[in-house]
Amino acid sequence: MRRRGGEQGSAALETAIVAPVLVVFVLIAIAAGRIQSTGGVVDAAARSGARAASLARTPEGAQQAAGDAVLEVLRGQGVQCAQAVSPPVEYGTLNTSAGPLTTVTVQVSCTVRLSDLLVGLTPGSKTMTASFTSVLDHYRGTEAGTKEKKS
Repeated sequence: MRRRGGEQGSAALETAIVAPVLVVFVLIAIAAGRIQSTGGVVDAAARSGARAASLARTPEGAQQAAGDAVLEVLRGQGVQCAQAVSPPVEYGTLNTSAGPLTTVTVQVSCTVRLSDLLVGLTPGSKTMTASFTSVLDHYRGTEAGTKEKKS
């Protein structure tokens, strides 16, 4: 069998051209996965904050409980927000056939540096937001009711 002189080394050249493109695609897939999983952590933080706020007895306690719960979830999953996270707690009413229910909504906004998610040299940041609404727990009691029981 005779080889043609022009085809020698073409496999090495093709590999040298295709390999960097494949590496870039793999890095993009990893980046998308990391961003998506961090978004899931922000969603979980909002859920946890809303549930903690729904159990609090006062608006101030709800704000504190929501903030603590959000930070616990974010730190527990290793998400570092560039800005301090202090989620606002908003109260609302949900009208149902059984009567109105009081709700509490927590919105979490976390700006994450892309260098934290990806290769250390990646510039920029991404802001991820999530909100969750929870119905206030009617069995949480009140501070006045708790003080009366202690007497």
